[in-house]
Formats: sequence, C-alpha cells, structure tokens
Amino acid sequence: MRALRRVTAAVTAAVAVLTGCSAGGSDDPPAPDDQVRGITLPAWNTDDYDRPEAGRYLRQIAGTGARWVVFTPTWYQNGTRRATMHTTEETASDRSVRRIVGLAHDAGLKVMLKPHVDLVDGGDRAGIRPADPDAWFTAYRRFITHYARLAGALDVEQFAVGTELAGTSTDRRRWTDVISAVRDTYDGPLTYAANYDEYARIRFWGSLDLIGIDAYWPLADSATTDPARLAAGWKPIVAELADFAARLDKKILFTEAGYTSQRGAVAAPYSWTVSERTATDEQSAAYDALLTAFDGRSWWAGVCWWMWDDWPDSGETAPRLAYTPHGKPAEKVLRSWWRG
Repeated sequence: MRALRRVTAAVTAAVAVLTGCSAGGSDDPPAPDDQVRGITLPAWNTDDYDRPEAGRYLRQIAGTGARWVVFTPTWYQNGTRRATMHTTEETASDRSVRRIVGLAHDAGLKVMLKPHVDLVDGGDRAGIRPADPDAWFTAYRRFITHYARLAGALDVEQFAVGTELAGTSTDRRRWTDVISAVRDTYDGPLTYAANYDEYARIRFWGSLDLIGIDAYWPLADSATTDPARLAAGWKPIVAELADFAARLDKKILFTEAGYTSQRGAVAAPYSWTVSERTATDEQSAAYDALLTAFDGRSWWAGVCWWMWDDWPDSGETAPRLAYTPHGKPAEKVLRSWWRG
C-alpha cells in the first residue's frame, strides 16, 4: 500500500478474482455523490473542541477529500449495572461542541454527532447491562435527547442515537421509544452505531434511516499487507452485508472503521494495543482493501474512519502506533480514493 497505485491495482484485481466481479461492482451503479466520506475527531476532555488545534485538524481532514466529520461528546457511568450516566471532566462541553460544529461547517464539512456512553473505569461499553432497565433508559433518553436538541439547533446533518451498547440493544421496545423521542427533537437522518458483532441482533433498524456498523472485523489471522489475503477476508463479509441491506431495504454506513499502524492490526482492528511494532504499511493496506471491497456497491453508504490526530497531552496511544492516518501512507490512500 506504500507503492500506492501498484497496491491499489493489486487489491482491485484480487477482489475481482475473489468476488467474480469488478471491484466497483459490475452490477452496481457508481457510488452516489452524497456517499459519506468521513473521519472522526473524538474528544477526551471538556475543552478539546475549544483547543486552538481544532481548526487546523478540520482543514487537514477536509484536505484528504473527506466530506464529513464525526464528533463524539461522551458521558460516563460508574458501573455496568448502574442506571445513570453523567458528565465528567472528560466530557466535551456544549460550548465546545457548538464551536467545533461551526468550524466544521466553515471548513465545508458535514457533521455527524455521535454521542457516546462509556464506563468510568475504562471497561467495554458493550458490557453495560443495567439492573433497572426502565431507569437506565429514562436516563439515557435524557442524555441522547439533550444532544439531539443541540444537533438540531446547530443544523447537524446526521445523528447517531447510540454506539456499541450491545448489552441493551436487543431491547427493541425501549430503543424504539428512545428513537421516537429523538425524532421529536431532531429531524435529520438517524442511525445507530452497532459493533460488527452486534448489528445482526438488533431489531429496531426499521425505526432508523441507516444501518450503522463499527466495522472492526478481523481480516486475517496474522499480520499481512497482501492484497489477496485482505480481499479474501472481506469477501464473506461483503456478501453478508449485501444480503442484510437487501432484506432490510436500507443502506449500511460504516459509522467507524479503522486500523492502528501496528503490526497485526488487520487481525485485531478493534485493539489499540496490538503490538509495539510500527506497521504503517499494514495500516495503509487495510485502508485500501476496505475502500476497494466496497467501492461502487449501491447499498453501502460510506465510511467514517476512526480517527484523526489526537489532542496534545491526551495520554492516548503514541501517534506512530495510533489509529490516525495523518502523515502516514494511509493518508495518501485516502487522498487517492477521495481526491484522485
């Protein structure tokens, strides 16, 4: 993927062989101009979106050819069984959300607001299984409609009603009530960001406009930059998603997708700490393989990559190993696909 044109061509050929059609999908029309080409800029602290770097980051994101940016204000709860969530010093302030959305629009980017609920101890939000579901959903409805109102006031173009809450997302009745409350306060398109191993169990897709999937499927059982192996990894997933989209008659948006620049990232895309060995070639190969596998598929609504640069002093993974494609060959991949 470092030799960008050469690897792109190789991936395209591999997908053609493995799927029996061109990578663009010989039976599919070209991707619509409104397809989501997005990158997430998360917040880890109350003032991140107020930082002076914000405008520069957004201009860099737009420079890749992205048309969308995703923002993630986050509330927290103290345990998986608790019934309430709350702001902390890690929650982006409403003032900063207003500012960053305005800057994004000024940069020519559309916005998806994707509020998160996380655990104070850093555990997996998929483990949230409240002891009192009625109380939890009441609290969650207050949380999510707060941001839905903010999204409406700021003319945000798309809104996610939840992210990777697999411990609650099989509750069709309560989630349908949440979605109805959001629609009372926000009139734009709605999705839910289901984890890749969660989406098939959800029964409220009919209440939403798009199927959202955080696309962290392992593509191989070990580190690789081989286009044929990566294409083979995507082959059954593409077929499964095409069938799912057809059955529900809805498009699928990758609300997240990403790879660290670490050796073995394609075997565990969901992990921040696959290894301590830098592998920017593996990251870029994975970017190219995803974009090749879904290019031109009419049921695919696009991708929001996780994630752009981290904020100074964030304490997150070092940039050379992190999810960001900025300044790495993966950024060249994006520019080739999105600007070429």
